[in-house]
Amino acid sequence: MSGSGPRRGSNGEPDPEELREEATEYETIADALEDLVEELRDEPLRQTRLEGLFDEATTSNPNIWNTVTAFIDVEDGEAVVTDESKLAEGSWAPEIVEGCDAMVTIDVQRGLMPDDFTYLVGKKLQDEIDEFRRRAAKARQRAAALEDGDGTDAESNSNDDT
Repeated sequence: MSGSGPRRGSNGEPDPEELREEATEYETIADALEDLVEELRDEPLRQTRLEGLFDEATTSNPNIWNTVTAFIDVEDGEAVVTDESKLAEGSWAPEIVEGCDAMVTIDVQRGLMPDDFTYLVGKKLQDEIDEFRRRAAKARQRAAALEDGDGTDAESNSNDDT
């Protein structure tokens, strides 16, 4: 679902319709991540889409690897864990980060209990969800402000139909 951002109008401002579409994409990602959190909470860990992240986090050698990341794309409204990768140090290259809709990174911890994993990953995913919801609200506010023609007070005039 990763996109290039809203189109610009003749005055250099983003197109309100494009901003609303962007907001809808953010909401779709947030909804898919919420489903993933529910699955993590309600299903046995070994039957979730995040089983691979748990395996990597709990079996990798902490003397070599510091963190493990699950890369998540949203396809047809469903969160798909496309890869789990370990990192010794540093951070992921921007082109890797930009190529996925969301990611969750945890420290390599041998002996991490499933309940602790569920809590840690659930909290990180909730932070991602909150950020996507914030971005959606901001895009909708901006679209409303552009339609009002003044660029201000978008929140009170927002036509939120999601």
